[in-house]
Amino acid sequence: MAVTDEAITKIKDMLISGELKAGDRLPPEKDLSERLGLSRSSLREAVKALELIRVLDVRRGDGTYVTSLEPSILMETMSFVVDLHQENSAAQLLEVRRILEPGSASLAARRISPEAAADLRDCVAVVGENSSEEELVAHDLAFHARIAKASGNSYLQSLLDGLAGSTMRSRIWNELTLDKAVAATLAEHAAIARAISTGDPDLARALMTVHVSGVELRLSQAA
Repeated sequence: MAVTDEAITKIKDMLISGELKAGDRLPPEKDLSERLGLSRSSLREAVKALELIRVLDVRRGDGTYVTSLEPSILMETMSFVVDLHQENSAAQLLEVRRILEPGSASLAARRISPEAAADLRDCVAVVGENSSEEELVAHDLAFHARIAKASGNSYLQSLLDGLAGSTMRSRIWNELTLDKAVAATLAEHAAIARAISTGDPDLARALMTVHVSGVELRLSQAA
């Protein structure tokens, strides 16, 4: 194991054991390196790596702190990777969405609050087939984000948020516009919203599966 990897593992062990908790300030570099049996240079490299993935927050002149460790923060790295690879990996990303989003819709149908259900319906109501591509992309991101949030599972929500690349969404809606399928796709959104709002998890799952699979098929045909 590389020295930096060893340093990362030791800090991770401190987090897992509860020795370090969200919001805690790390001991001074000299004290921590001696305590962990590491050189200060390897500890410094480990801290840099953990800062990049949002586990640690280095505050210049103040110290190094553990972040909140919320899934939404830790998953930001995945969002960055998706943005870099989405043009070459659109089919694989849609496969992942096809696996996760039906489950998200099913959970949302079981757990959504009346207020969130009304908000989801409003999200569907404000767009139409004559909306601009920019408006359709914004709607699509908001629609799926609301469902993920309503699932009540913060890890699932963070995973789906990380997959929500705006560039790929623009490509999807461009293809839908060319296929004259915007109205049909928005109708699918409305049907999913109704199933979730009325508390029908099986229907919500089925409709979401068909919806994402349809998008997946259109993109594969256009490739």
